[in-house]
Amino acid sequence: MAGTPRIALVTYDPRGEESKDRDLPVLADALREAGAEAAVVHWDDPSADWAAFDLALIRSTWDYSWRAEEFAAWAERCGTVTRLANPVDVVRWNADKRYLGQLADAGVPAVPTRYFAPGDRVELPADHEYVVKPTSGAGARYAARYPAGERDSALRQTERMHAEGFTVMVQPYLTGIETHGERALQFFGGRLLHASRKGAVLAPDTPYDAEKVAHPDLRPWQPTAAELDVAERALAAVPGWPELLYARVDLVTGEDGQPCVMELELIEPNLFLWLHPDSVPLVVKAILAAA
Repeated sequence: MAGTPRIALVTYDPRGEESKDRDLPVLADALREAGAEAAVVHWDDPSADWAAFDLALIRSTWDYSWRAEEFAAWAERCGTVTRLANPVDVVRWNADKRYLGQLADAGVPAVPTRYFAPGDRVELPADHEYVVKPTSGAGARYAARYPAGERDSALRQTERMHAEGFTVMVQPYLTGIETHGERALQFFGGRLLHASRKGAVLAPDTPYDAEKVAHPDLRPWQPTAAELDVAERALAAVPGWPELLYARVDLVTGEDGQPCVMELELIEPNLFLWLHPDSVPLVVKAILAAA
């Protein structure tokens, strides 16, 4: 590699508060120790010179989902002057959770999902517990679960989401998450990095606009062969998947007892390096190679 690699670790602006990204200083220090120039940069910093970097690595732009058009425009600009990871086409595809329908169409087990855009008449289940959330969201924001037959509260939620321009997702609440949790398989540089397991995020009677604990009871996890198979099939169905530098596949247990995709995190997945410190050298090596 000619010269010193210059890497931007792209994050959000915490607006004077402490950043919630526990991995960011660890990763920055590890890259510097490996000989790179690593800078932590807010994605919406108007003074940032993205062309000065060999690689802009999206790490914790955790406010992007409420500013989706602005973020997509930034990714487009950034990707024209430096290498952006993941690429802008992947960012655009992954920012809209209607990709779950595309995965299902490709034969990948995924949580059954119905979509209702602003102006659509929302249909809610009457015979099973269900979840309502936006197609653009993160950290369980604007997400809530409802008992079978509950309509009034759910419709008020969907009306607000439609008024704010969000497309509504309605999914069955898969009770297997209460027993088996949610498993996150993380890939970096084309290989499985590590996996984690967390408990259920959505508690009954929690308002959709309440702040939630995004990763309760997080602990290391050894993925099963079936989980790894579903994760790899999901990634293979992503348009432009060979260009992915990193990916997180979130799995839950479906009604058939088998793993299925709840979400693909291809934009700004938390890596949980604080839980998996042995993964830091592998991540650094892959980032340096990409730069």
